Amino acid sequence: MTTDRDDVPSPVERLAEDRNWIASTGLSRRHILAGGAFAAGFAAACQPVAASTIQTPADGLVEEAVSIPTSDGFAMPGFVARPAGKKKAPVIVVVHEIFGVHEWVRDMCRRFAKAGYHAVAPDLFARHGDATKVSDFKQLVAEIVSNAPDKQVLSDIDATYAFAGAHGGDATRRGITGFCWGGRVVWLYAAHSAALDAGVAFYGRLVTQKNDLQTLSAIEEVAKLKAPVLGQYGELDKGIPQADVEAMRAALKAAGKSPPDAITVHAGADHGFMADYRPSYNAAAAKAAWSETIDWFGKFVKG
Repeated sequence: MTTDRDDVPSPVERLAEDRNWIASTGLSRRHILAGGAFAAGFAAACQPVAASTIQTPADGLVEEAVSIPTSDGFAMPGFVARPAGKKKAPVIVVVHEIFGVHEWVRDMCRRFAKAGYHAVAPDLFARHGDATKVSDFKQLVAEIVSNAPDKQVLSDIDATYAFAGAHGGDATRRGITGFCWGGRVVWLYAAHSAALDAGVAFYGRLVTQKNDLQTLSAIEEVAKLKAPVLGQYGELDKGIPQADVEAMRAALKAAGKSPPDAITVHAGADHGFMADYRPSYNAAAAKAAWSETIDWFGKFVKG
């Protein structure tokens, strides 16, 4: 926490979700941009797509669009990627950013499938609109993201594991990862579900303003954590300042959760450093974070 005087702490400054994405991922003219049919799979707010975008080949995988029944009877769309010919692979739920289940999220599922997991990305915004079709950040947050209640999101993830277990995955071995908005959800779900084995949260907010729909703040849920979580954060992230990261580390330690819970801060990385479709991508940080993630799930989920 910064101070203006030695005895008077000033509030920690955090960029709002939409402003932080714009600040950290605004396109630069020096980037060569990819196009064509591949780019068409990305959310409208992600256009144009940077040439650094990784395309994971689908050979050896089964991919499918699915409909996941939820507790309130809603047919929630989702995407699955799993190893072909392998039954009962451990389940990894991939929680999307504010942009919904677009091509990059599907590619993350492919990457986990290549690593031997039954990966599922549920569209947790689907009740409130199609996040992939909205190009304006403020509109996206105001009309879709902010209307997804924490209670609904956590229940929908419960339903996703049940669906995966009934369709070839081993739902007795459960991991969850998420990015940006989804990174916050990882912390919340680890406090919610006793059936979870591990989580990896990529630059998910730790301190949030609560309201009638978003009733939870990750840092306040630390004592309830039921599974080990690895946090992946960027040193330069202005939406999640280092003061928040240090406060979370202290809270984890005070609650007796660390170890195994841990947070890695990647030097020189900004918010969205894993998002190779945008100029915020930091190849070194992404490579290190992916290696840590696979090791984490290998230890706690695959066993």
